[in-house]
Parts: sequence; structure tokens; C-alpha cells
Amino acid sequence: MNVLITGGAGYIGTELVYTLGELPEVENIIVYDNLSRGNYNLFIGHKPTSPKVKFIPGEILDSRKLRSTLKNVDVVLHLAAKVTTPFANTDGHIYEQTNHWGTAELAYALEESNVKQLVFLSSTGVYGNTVTPATEASETQPDNFYSISKLRAERHIKRLEDKIKTIVIRLGNVYGYSKSMRFDAVINRFMFDAHFTNRITINGTGSQHRSFIHINKTTAVLARLLTTDVPAGTYNLSDKTLSILDIVDVMKNVYEDLESFFINQNYTGPNLEVERQSKLLEYISLPESDLEDELKEFRSRFTFYSV
Repeated sequence: MNVLITGGAGYIGTELVYTLGELPEVENIIVYDNLSRGNYNLFIGHKPTSPKVKFIPGEILDSRKLRSTLKNVDVVLHLAAKVTTPFANTDGHIYEQTNHWGTAELAYALEESNVKQLVFLSSTGVYGNTVTPATEASETQPDNFYSISKLRAERHIKRLEDKIKTIVIRLGNVYGYSKSMRFDAVINRFMFDAHFTNRITINGTGSQHRSFIHINKTTAVLARLLTTDVPAGTYNLSDKTLSILDIVDVMKNVYEDLESFFINQNYTGPNLEVERQSKLLEYISLPESDLEDELKEFRSRFTFYSV
């Protein structure tokens, strides 16, 4: 099969390219990316998948280029998005343009294509501030520009259901090593600060919970969607629900002399818990893993210590 990955040079996309490159079912991988994050690590170093991979520089809002790129493509994995962490409620225009209207342009192009399957990477952020762990049946209550734009994007994906097999994955907070690292995500940022300054800063009480999933599990599941008969629909993908303080406790086992500091100690922050037992796990298994082991493996990826 021929696979197109929008945002394929990003944090998740880079690792997904390598994962798909190992699948015998995948003949060609097209990476479609505007390189707006300035991260070129996909293009250098280890290259076992290079015979399968082609890069097309392009904007997700460029409908003409999208239409030409989709020729002979069987599966689209739509990862391209504007993402920041924390999801600041500022500059709403860029989220609307990239996440909402960019997805709309892709949907318009897909309507005129022969693509058989579309996988869209959405966010568990569409559930907003949760009181009980969210499931796929939970009401969506997005409460910032990022999650609002993702929910609007989902609606464009769903209108393709009569033509293309569509799968929407509402993804938790991703962490772990990638060649194209993001250090604005909370666990990744903590790891960087712990490793190079031996101190981390906690914004608020630290009692707020989030849903998390390791990048290796994320890419493994996305790859399985290409070879497993999963019904069209919307699925959550989250592995661990942890408070910030839970993460700090584990990190102190990884970095024994780690110091932690609080700012805005009266701020509790929003709570976003997601039930691990997603409908998706009826078709694709998600192995158990230990956060401490994952963080120790992450630590081994740093090239040196500075403290």
C-alpha cells in the first residue's frame, strides 16, 4: 500500500515513518510537511526506510498540491497540526487555520481521490475539564483554541464516512524520545530540565491529572491500524492517567537529587482524565509498561550531563 503522512516530519510523524518502513505491506511512504517547526532530523542519520520514503514540502492549506499528492495513495495518516503545550488560549487564528481549515482542505481533496482509509490524529483535549475519566461516549467540552480546532476538524473528517473508511484517534499527551523532539510537552520538558539543571518547576498545586501515552505505543497503534480490521469510528488512545506530582515522584527515582519548585501554588489547573480501556483495545492491544523504566530509557538518549 501507498501511505501519505501529513506532518510526517514532526515529533510523532518522524517515528511513525520508521515504524511503517518496517512493514512489508507498506510499499511507499509520502511525507507531506511544511517544516514549520524547523526540525529536519527525519532527513539525516539512520536511513533503513529511505527506499520507501519520499518527501513533498507542502502546506496543509494548499488544496491544489494536496490533490496532486493524493494520486495513487491508499491510506492517509493526518498528523499535521499546530500544537503547543500547555494549550495556551492565545493566537486562536493559527489553530483555526492549521487544525480546522487545514483539515477541511484535506477533506475536500480526499472527496475527489481514490484513498481507501483515513486516520486522523485528534486530541483527548476535546473532552475539556473532566470530573470522571472520559470515554468515547463522554460529552465533548473543549475549552481552549487548540481543542476547539481539533473538534471542528473531526467534523470535517466525519463527513467523509460514506466515501472513505475514517478513523479518528483522540490521543493523550505523548512523551518519550523521538529524533524530532518536542520539549514543550510536560514529561519531555521535565526530563530535559532534570537532566541538565537538576531542577523542575511545577505550575500550580501539581494535583491536576492528565492522560499520557508513550510515543512508541502511539506509533505502534497507528501502524496496526493499517493492517488490522478496525471499524470506522472515533477512539480514545491513552495509557496512563497521572497527576503532575505522580510524575515528579517517579522522576525522583530516575534523578535521585532532583529539586522541584512550585509557582502559582494556589492554581489547581484543569483536570483531564481519560479511561484507558478504550473501544480501540478490542482490536489492538496496548501492552503495560512502567513509567520509571520508560524515563530511564529516555535518560539514556541524552548525549551528556551538564550538572
